[in-house]
Parts: sequence; structure tokens; C-alpha cells
Amino acid sequence: MSGPRCRKGPRDSGPPVGVAGQGREAAGSGEEPAPRDLPAAVAARYPGRVARGFVRGKLRGDPVVPALLAMPGLGHVVDLGCGRGQLAIALVLAGVAEGATGLDVDARKIALAAGAARGLPARFAVADLARAEIPPCDTALLIDVLLQMPPAAQDALLARLAAAGPRRILIRAFDPDRGWRSAFGFAMERVRRVLGADLGRAGALAPRPLPVLAAPLARAGYAATVTPCWAGTPLPNVLLVAERS
Repeated sequence: MSGPRCRKGPRDSGPPVGVAGQGREAAGSGEEPAPRDLPAAVAARYPGRVARGFVRGKLRGDPVVPALLAMPGLGHVVDLGCGRGQLAIALVLAGVAEGATGLDVDARKIALAAGAARGLPARFAVADLARAEIPPCDTALLIDVLLQMPPAAQDALLARLAAAGPRRILIRAFDPDRGWRSAFGFAMERVRRVLGADLGRAGALAPRPLPVLAAPLARAGYAATVTPCWAGTPLPNVLLVAERS
């Protein structure tokens, strides 16, 4: 089984990130088609030029976005570590998710996400992923989250996630075994923390080998595939797709 490949979006062949597949309808509407310029439509839901610019740029440039949009039937999605919620909202607006729940420890970002989700089948709540229960869902997302947690907290979260039993678990992970890409990624992450991102110098930076991440999922009956998710960047990001076998 091969996993979905992450691509940059508009520069690759096939439909660009901003164009949802023809015939798709926005989840929850039943009539309105998905927006043709998805990043712009999501960004327009946020207040302020800075927030809108961040959301639009993130959705246009992040290789994980087209990979998720290309997946069939995500059902109800739980986005763990959702930040401002733009990815979950995009999946709902594009019609690839029936609804979404987002959890994040940052109350300010959750407030932005909740405001942007008005009128959509999506809800957002403040939660510490080190302890939070996993809401019922069909698909769980962990995008750029695990490396920010100490190893013990990663293990606990993966165990709770596997016990919750979603049909599909999607993890974008920092692969520490990708040679020069990993070295570059470590350097960039350290600079980000010096600049105050991810709890600054006090924040964790603990990427782990992919077999370590996949092991608890395999014990719970998931089959995992891994594909590169660094299109157009020098980063060591990969997409781990775990599905019930």
C-alpha cells in the first residue's frame, strides 16, 4: 500500500491547492460547491490582515495540504494541535471532511479558530495534548506536533490515540534519519526556539525514529505507510498514514 505523496500544490501537475476537486461540495451545505480558491476562502474567515496573510500563505505553501485534500472520505476529523484551525476548516470547506474538532493548548489561537468556523460543522477547544482525551472521530491528525513533546508524552498520546480507535491516523513527523535534511531541520528548529516559537528555549525538540512512532499503532492493529512530505523544502518532514488493517 502506497501512501499519498505530499506536493507543493500549484507548481505540480494536477489541480492546485486552491481548486477543490470538481463535483465536491462543501461539507454541511449540501448545495454550495467548494470554493475554487480554498486558501483565500479560509483566510477571509479570519480577522485582521496579519492572520489572514498567515492562513492564506500556510494553506498555499504547506505540502501537507494537497496530500490531505486528495484523500477520500476523511469523515469527522480531529486535529490535535490545530493552532489557528485553518487546516481543519479547509478540509470542511473543501468537502473532504464531514466535520472537524480541533484541540490546542493556545487559547488565543483557539479563539481565532472558533471565530473562523462560525456556521461550519467544526468546533475548537483549549486542551493540553499531554492529558486530553481523544474525541470520537474517523480521522485523527497530528501535524508537526510530536517533535514538540517529550518522548514520554509522545508515547502517552500515541497510546491514547490508538485506544480511541479512529479509522485513520495521519502524522506529519520530523524524520531524524534523513541525513542533511535532518541536520538542517534541527538547526531551523533551534533557531525558531531562540526566537520564542514553541515555548522558546523551554520547549521540547524530540523527533524520534519513525519505527518508534509506528510501533504502538501497529500493536493496535494499524498498518502504516510513510511518504516524503517536504516538497520544495529542505526539511525532513514525512507523512505517516496509519489505517486499520
